[in-house]
Amino acid sequence: MRLLFMLFMLLENCFSFGQQTKKQMHDQLKQNVITHLNNQYSTYKDAALQIWNFAEVGYKEIQSSALLIQLLRSQGFRIDSGIAEMPTAFIAEYGKGKPVIGILAEYDALPGLAQKPMPLKTPIEGKNSGHGCGHNLFGVASVAAAIEIKKLIETGKLQGTIRLYGCPAEEGGSGKVYMVREGFFDDVDAAIHWHPDDANAVSMDGALANISAKFTFSGIAAHASAAPDKGRSALDAVESMNYMVNMMREHIPSEARLHYVISNGGKAPNIVPDKAEVYYYVRHPDKGNLQSIFDRVVKAAEGAALGTETTVTYDITGGTYDLLINHTLAKAMQQNLERVGGVMYSDEEIKFAETLRSSFKFDIPPISKAAKIDSLIKTNEGMGSTDVGDVSYTVPTVGLRAATWVPGTPAHSWQAVACGGTEIGTKGMLVAAKTMALTAIDLFMNNTIIQEAKDELMLMRGIKYEYKTLIGNRKPALNYRD
Repeated sequence: MRLLFMLFMLLENCFSFGQQTKKQMHDQLKQNVITHLNNQYSTYKDAALQIWNFAEVGYKEIQSSALLIQLLRSQGFRIDSGIAEMPTAFIAEYGKGKPVIGILAEYDALPGLAQKPMPLKTPIEGKNSGHGCGHNLFGVASVAAAIEIKKLIETGKLQGTIRLYGCPAEEGGSGKVYMVREGFFDDVDAAIHWHPDDANAVSMDGALANISAKFTFSGIAAHASAAPDKGRSALDAVESMNYMVNMMREHIPSEARLHYVISNGGKAPNIVPDKAEVYYYVRHPDKGNLQSIFDRVVKAAEGAALGTETTVTYDITGGTYDLLINHTLAKAMQQNLERVGGVMYSDEEIKFAETLRSSFKFDIPPISKAAKIDSLIKTNEGMGSTDVGDVSYTVPTVGLRAATWVPGTPAHSWQAVACGGTEIGTKGMLVAAKTMALTAIDLFMNNTIIQEAKDELMLMRGIKYEYKTLIGNRKPALNYRD
């Protein structure tokens, strides 16, 4: 009996030792990745600043996607480019078998935000676009994380497949939606992403479902003074539509959002415009309610055309789901983000931040916020929109925000562009790269996390869920920025 007891204790100690050894190996893998990314910082900083300088808008990211592909191809990734009929979209893959872990990369800029990397508003002459959402950092950090996982697969330390998704035109072009629609995520076990921000936090806030469309009115041109009765103004139709939509705001759910720009208002005041166009975004937290609100916007357009004796057509240029938050994956990512830590500013960067913050006319958090990690809590409903939403309904998805902007900086601003062209931005980018790589290691080494995340997704979607895109059967709107 005593012999059996001693044998049992020996086996238990061996099991405990084995578990401890596995944990130590797991921990050492993560530390090696952190060290290696630190050593590669200058390489990835240079790449991010190149893409910041390219500042290519949606579906025009020729140089940006080529640079990322070059980085991945040099590391032995298999590349499939031009996927889903999008010339600047690509998939880079390494390894084989399960699990398949996807990392999302974005690299499109925004129009009208060209800005030098300076703390005072200084537009770049002769240039229009700028990285006001930090996608120059987004794409490079994701590539860096994928390369680190590739090296671990290559050396036999991890088993499975790492897949980097090069995703164009997130800003209104819905690039990922076409990838989801064409089945490119069907075999993925989990997807990881991130986004530039002014804080470090695992993303716990959702996003609004969104339909974007351009409404084009056609009328009759005539001399605006000598023969106004012979003309029918397409601009009158645009303004009539906008008036009706603005009146409609009182009679839609308070959480909905409607915004527009007149993208073509005619060419000269003395010509009755025979063509005019207005570009709309319609948003709501629920994709079902979103469709009914968009249908009412269409009716306003039709009414405006009827009242002005013009005609109207519209083109849905983008459509994205709301965002599902996977708490199982979020908890795993939170541990890794806390291990990585935030961003420390140099004295010179603090001066930059103080000067830049003087341009804000609202309450702002302390600069020290960039060095801290937010708790894993939901802070609001999330009022932006992203094509990651469609991915999150297809596979378990997790993301983080990293402090690439001076605390207090809003997205889509010249201040965000300025930060993204400095080491304030690239330091935050490295936080994201490390956190994504460490989270991917957890997923490769612990299938239980993946299964629990899949179970959670099934529960959130419902048993009868069936994916139906908000863009219908249309092809990618490759010229939506023209």
